[in-house]
Order: sequence, then structure tokens, then C-alpha cells
Amino acid sequence: WRCYDSTLITDDIMFIVLIRSKMGTMKSLLIVCMFVFVYSCVSSLNNLISLCLCLGLANSRKDVVTVTPWLAPIVWEGTFDMNILDAIYKPQNITVANTVFAVGKYVQFLKDYLESAEQYFMLGYRVHYYIFTDQPEAVPTVTLGADRRITTLKIPGSDRWQEITLRRMEMIENLIETQLVSEADYIFCLDVDTKFYGHWGAESLSRLVAAVHFGFYSASREHFTYERRPESQAYIPYGEGDYYYGGAMIGGLVREVYKVTKTCHLWLDMDKANSIEAVWQEESHLNKYFLYNKPTKLLSPEYLWHGPYAGNEVKIIRFTQVWKDASKVRPN
Repeated sequence: WRCYDSTLITDDIMFIVLIRSKMGTMKSLLIVCMFVFVYSCVSSLNNLISLCLCLGLANSRKDVVTVTPWLAPIVWEGTFDMNILDAIYKPQNITVANTVFAVGKYVQFLKDYLESAEQYFMLGYRVHYYIFTDQPEAVPTVTLGADRRITTLKIPGSDRWQEITLRRMEMIENLIETQLVSEADYIFCLDVDTKFYGHWGAESLSRLVAAVHFGFYSASREHFTYERRPESQAYIPYGEGDYYYGGAMIGGLVREVYKVTKTCHLWLDMDKANSIEAVWQEESHLNKYFLYNKPTKLLSPEYLWHGPYAGNEVKIIRFTQVWKDASKVRPN
């Protein structure tokens, strides 16, 4: 596969082919084989993706944008074939890590989170949940499927919810550095005050994955709530920006997410030294990172929704933030 990981061929090439096709499974497989052959004859991944698009394969969703300006797929219902994706990924025997923070009263969301994840998240794959909490004794007992396990990591509590948010990057960075480099292939860092309501599988895997924020997926960039103060490391000037990404989801290869956490941790420390806190804490820094380090795959708002009702373009709610009275669960 030249200098590109074989696992990423699926993410960045075959996925583009499949989501832009209305062909049946057998025809899609033939197309995949053809592109694998062509890939061996071209010098770069970008050249092949451009070739895929130039062939003019039909788009399976006409009502939404399914590819970014930099040719990364945007995952919507109806834009992927799970039979083909599972046939490619399952033989690779990959491990998917999932980090979640349950600090203070947020521990009450763990049970629903874990039980719903066991119903919908990466079924058929090896999954390892890493739960960061100040109350290990409060972690609920949940029946896990085969090849799925939980590790509880004790961390200190905090009097400020913002401080908990700001420390997450450092803790995930340390976890990857000390454990995950040898324990997992992919990682998804998700918020605990959430719940799965639909399938979340191999269609979400790629080198670096971001989720389009539900509140801004149809908004123009001037309405994005980026950090606008030049004093902050999260600063993004007006006129710049591609999408507004939600901070409740970061995903990708372990080594790529490590780069995200390491960089954002550095920026957060620099802001702290200058007595400034970005408007949306780590989410602001994530948006800065993704602006200059483009995600290789975007998850549509199906994968990060809020509330029980979907919009016109959102055909299914897969993962949503749950309703809560923030004044009763946050320490400040």
C-alpha cells in the first residue's frame, strides 16, 4: 500500500466511493477493487480521491453536503454500506478505546451512557471503556458484550466545571502516552451526559474524526462562536473557518488524537499562564486545531445531537446530549 496504512485505504478512499454511489453491494465491491488497483498506480492519496470524484459517481444524498472542500467524507444516514465496511474492518481485529469523564454529579449519567453504548456503539468490535471519575465506587455494574471491558481511572474532583473540562486534554494525552499506544487502534473521546439511540459503527472510523455541531451545521461561518480574542491561543479571526465542531466528540487513530490532546493541552496551559480562558474552553481550542489540521472524516449532527427531535436533514438520531438542569449537576 506504498506509504499509507492499509486500514486508512477504507477510510479515505473506499468510503468516498461508496457514499457517492447508488450501486448494489457486488457492483460496489467491483468498484473498490478497481480503485485499489488504480491506487497502486498513483503517487498520492489526494490524486486518487480526485479521480474518484471526477468519475461522477452518483451521490446517495441530494439534500446534504457529503464531502468537504478538502475531500473528507461527511457521514450521514444513507451514505455508507455497513456490509462492506464491516467486511474490511472486522478481519483486522481492531480495538476501539472510549474515554468518558464522570466527575461529581455527572456520575449519574454513566449508567444510561454505558447501557446505550452496549446497544449501539461499535458492535462486533473490541471496545475498551476508560472512565475517569472521582467516585470509582459509584461506577455502575453494566452487562458487557464479548470483547468489551471497562477500566476505571480515579481523578480528583473540582469546584469548577470549567476546570474539569480544561483538564481533560491533559488526562487523555497521558492515558494515550502511558497505555493506549499499545492497547488500542482507534479512540473516541465522548461526553458522559449523552446517550446512544442508534447505530454507531465502522463508518465513523478514520485517521482524524470531528463532529459537526448540531447548532451550526447549516449556519454560515460569521455565526460560528469561535474564540475571537487574539490574546487566546484558540483565536480564529473573522472570515476564517470551515465548520463549527462540537467538543463532545473527538475521534480517530490513537496517534492522531494524541497530537490533538498534546497540542490543545499546550494551548490551554499558555492561556492559563496569560490569565485567559477561551469562550468555550477546550471546544474553542479544538476548533482552532481542526481549522489548521483538517479532519479526514466529519460526522454529521446525527452523531452529536441535542434533544429528542431531529431536523429535516437528520434522518436518525444516533447520539445525543441528554437534557439536564445544569445548575443541579455543575459545581458552580
